[in-house]
Amino acid sequence: MTQRRILLIVSGGIAAYKALELVRLLKGKGIAVRAVLTESAAQFVTPLSFGVLTEDHVYGDMFDLKEEREIGHIQLSREADLIVVAPATANILAKMAAGIADDLATTVLLATDKPVLVAPAMNVRMWHHRATQRNLETLRADGIHVMEPGVGAMACNEWGKGRLPEPVEIATEIERLLAEGAAPHPLLTDTSRTIIAPDLSGPTLHGRHVLVTAGPTHEPIDPVRYIANRSSGQQGFAIAAAAARAGARVTLVAGPVSLPTPRGVERIDVETAREMLAAVEAALPADVAIMVAAVADWRAADEASQKLKKDGTGAPAPLALAENPDILRSLAGRADRPGLLIGFAAETENVVDHARAKRAAKGADWIVANDVSGDVMGGTHNSVHIVTADGVEDWPDMPKTAVAVRLIERIADAVAGR
Repeated sequence: MTQRRILLIVSGGIAAYKALELVRLLKGKGIAVRAVLTESAAQFVTPLSFGVLTEDHVYGDMFDLKEEREIGHIQLSREADLIVVAPATANILAKMAAGIADDLATTVLLATDKPVLVAPAMNVRMWHHRATQRNLETLRADGIHVMEPGVGAMACNEWGKGRLPEPVEIATEIERLLAEGAAPHPLLTDTSRTIIAPDLSGPTLHGRHVLVTAGPTHEPIDPVRYIANRSSGQQGFAIAAAAARAGARVTLVAGPVSLPTPRGVERIDVETAREMLAAVEAALPADVAIMVAAVADWRAADEASQKLKKDGTGAPAPLALAENPDILRSLAGRADRPGLLIGFAAETENVVDHARAKRAAKGADWIVANDVSGDVMGGTHNSVHIVTADGVEDWPDMPKTAVAVRLIERIADAVAGR
């Protein structure tokens, strides 16, 4: 399993000490952190402190021959999954907006093609200054993720907006961006190590409505127990995020999971299979429907109004089951059937054979099949087979975010050809 990697750029400000707590939180979540300190940041916190916490070399000098020979600013800009600037002072935000690269931190930021998150921290008057707000507008337009600063007392004895978001808030936003597979920097495309302008003429999902289901369903037995499965919802949420980045209007019908809502996605939360079916039907019409949710096949035929108790005899409580509605088959039979209907098949044996049979029985255009006998449910990686009328595509094991991007690209190509 590939470890997630963050490049943390710490700029100079009194809040720089909070970046140490951020490193601790991220390491506790299994996220690798490499730190770059600006010259002014090193006046507030020491490279030694970051080196101890990150268990890695701390970078700072653009003209250190040893550092450039061993790693180099270009390699630094490419090796992370996400670049985070925390705290981001008014000064570094201005440099980023203007494309200035006069030290290692700003050179890395200008050279990267990876997503970038900034957590601003500055005096309240600096935050509200027109120049700062103009720079923030530029950065947002460039695709930089900008967190809102907190409101409160300042080190300069003033009060207002400009405090660095709490480290736990920054860590949560980092996890959200990693979970939804934040898009690369929109101004650059890395193709065979050559930076070129993106091809905007290729297939997209602009103007299309994409309907996605994700997560498990919970089917109540009594007020405290339910039937469910181990689905985490990660794959469905990653697909919804990728579809939104491809320009689609996305409706995500989510079972009971605690994942953050992907940016630009309309989310509808449900609990049971019957609630999910109703939400899916209400969301129609759709150009594409991707049924990723692991819907429970059965529910309790009669939900108990009170908690079921042991009777002292050792005999199990009677539990009659009723079959849940088949959402995929229901969609396939509707007059307003989505133009491209895709189902998922979570199997533990004979994966492709079962997927072929499911595609024929359910009336789906494609079935995305995977073997869930390992740690796929709840894990970060997936290995899938795309079963269509034309045959089977076997994809290698990759992060679920990468599966999502590749699947949406495949869908965009198919929709463009219709």
